[in-house]
Amino acid sequence: MVSPLDRSASPTGSVMARLDRPRTDERTRVAVVADPHLSTEASGTSKLFERTEAHLANAVADVADRDVDALLSVGDLTKDGEPWNFDRFDEVVADLDVPFYSVPGNHDVPKEGYDHENLPLREFAERYTPDGQGFPFHVAVGGLDVIGVNTAGTEEWLYDSHAGTVPADQLDELDGLLADSDTPLVLAHHNLPAMSEQVHDHRDLAEPDMFVPPEMDDPEPFVETLERHGAPLLLTGHLHLPSAATQGSVRELMMPTTCSFPQGYCLIEVGPEGTEVRFVPVADFDGTVVGRRERAADSVTARGLTAMAAVRLAQFPLVEE
Repeated sequence: MVSPLDRSASPTGSVMARLDRPRTDERTRVAVVADPHLSTEASGTSKLFERTEAHLANAVADVADRDVDALLSVGDLTKDGEPWNFDRFDEVVADLDVPFYSVPGNHDVPKEGYDHENLPLREFAERYTPDGQGFPFHVAVGGLDVIGVNTAGTEEWLYDSHAGTVPADQLDELDGLLADSDTPLVLAHHNLPAMSEQVHDHRDLAEPDMFVPPEMDDPEPFVETLERHGAPLLLTGHLHLPSAATQGSVRELMMPTTCSFPQGYCLIEVGPEGTEVRFVPVADFDGTVVGRRERAADSVTARGLTAMAAVRLAQFPLVEE
């Protein structure tokens, strides 16, 4: 079990980004967890499965002291969509007195080859979208219009792939939601091409044998929809590291994972002067060292992503507008 964290030395973490937009008249603070991959039975791998419960619990306990308006997630709540892991996730977040909303990740939805029965996507939506809206969803959180998109798939599409996409029916609904939103904050699991290109660049520079994780198929209509409505910020996960990119006029911030190096979550505060994003660790010094060691030793790809994460941490703040 990972020990509870002492916050006396770093009460609000490190500044990851300062953005001109979004801006709200009503000061709003949200916490965002990404890729917790909670597992009650597995152990090992760069995801540190045996520590996922403790890391998530540390994040939730810290969030409870931050006076946030909501806890959000960009997906991969569980190891591989197991109902018992969703049940445990719900127990960990049950004591929060603020709402929790999430989009699914590719490990939350049914996939070909799993040897267990997944939580159906309709039940995921009932548990983690506002009033069981499904996807895309919209909910007002303080001065923000939080909009969640399912890029990960269902039993009918992307069942045989861990890539991402936004189908036409979601795009049509997203178009309407964005048109009616004053200050949208969009959540999606998979990354836009400009973010994914960072992995290609790192591979070419440092890890020629590195595997590039599954990317978004046909991302252009999604990007065009966001651009058409001037969406100021897209939050994603998937690659397990903090990073920033711009696709056309769309600013994307990738949220760090709670499960593997550099174990943490993000605290986002939006007000009249813009947006500040802080990285908040969920492991102590020893746990972070173990996380880096295990991730770097797991595979060539994990080693490359670990190096990318370390570089991003050294470059904080990644954006200063």
